[in-house]
Amino acid sequence: MKLGVYNAILHNRPLAEALEVIAAQGLTGIELNTGGFLPPVHVPNIDEILESDIARDAFLAQFEGTGVEIYGLNCNGNPLHPNREIGQKHAEDIRRSIKLAARLGQTRVVTMSGLPAGDPNASTPNWVVNAWNSAALDQLDYQFGIAAEFWKEIDELAVEHGVKVALELHPQNLVFNPASFRELLKRAGTSNIGVELDASHLFWQQMDPVAVVRDLGPWVFHAAAKDVRVNPNAAIQGVLDNSFRKLGEDEPRTNLGGDEWANEWPKNSAWDFVALGKGHDTAFWTEFLRALHEVDPEMMVNIEHEDTELGAVEGLEVAAKVLIEADAALQASLAATS
Repeated sequence: MKLGVYNAILHNRPLAEALEVIAAQGLTGIELNTGGFLPPVHVPNIDEILESDIARDAFLAQFEGTGVEIYGLNCNGNPLHPNREIGQKHAEDIRRSIKLAARLGQTRVVTMSGLPAGDPNASTPNWVVNAWNSAALDQLDYQFGIAAEFWKEIDELAVEHGVKVALELHPQNLVFNPASFRELLKRAGTSNIGVELDASHLFWQQMDPVAVVRDLGPWVFHAAAKDVRVNPNAAIQGVLDNSFRKLGEDEPRTNLGGDEWANEWPKNSAWDFVALGKGHDTAFWTEFLRALHEVDPEMMVNIEHEDTELGAVEGLEVAAKVLIEADAALQASLAATS
């Protein structure tokens, strides 16, 4: 397996320093953010790289001798957002990321399926959580029609550039589980659109990431290593708890495009993103890697750090230790049965 880090947690450091941090954890790859919800901090000259071999070669030279390679690009966002300022920008980021991947010798771009409005006259995305009524199914039919048209176009671009696009199964997106992925696949008829398997977003939906990998098989193109801890308050509020607080203009906050911002996480949360090992032990992560290995022994698995109880480097140290131990256990078991 190829073990690395998604670079968002290291955006406050220059690329050279970020690569040093990653290498120090015994990891060998970096997944580079190239747009979407976050700015491409470590790839500030995308347009120049797309046009100039000199710029491309200079960018790639920064990785030489570091022990760290590029393990895919990431432009998570909402390309189907009805607000054109957000949707069109995120959609174009996906197109540019596919072209950039080809320029950099990469074959994986991670993003999200996106979420349209619920009808042609609506101005905000609308996620159907439970389609128990006929109107909800009508909305989903409308939304999948929009998604299929967009992703068919993106698939053609991906095929042209020899790139595979991996959709993160993320709630508040049209595609968030195997059934919704297969619905998009059926409607769009795509070949190079698959799944990024981020275990964390499956955990809090009460899904089994190992079972999901084996259910989707070769449609799993890429993976993320992030854990979830379900807290006692889940017994009272459930995992769909919406006790978020809107942050004010005078508070530190993350822009998601246009005038949309990330909210403050619930104080007494039902669940939290945590570093590997704080929600599920090494034995689980060994089996997660085993399932991914069955799909592709060269699968890229990148740590995504969002544990607010740990600093950036501290969190990566904790997660990397568990992931490397899990991989060692997997390799030992494979050797014993060969």
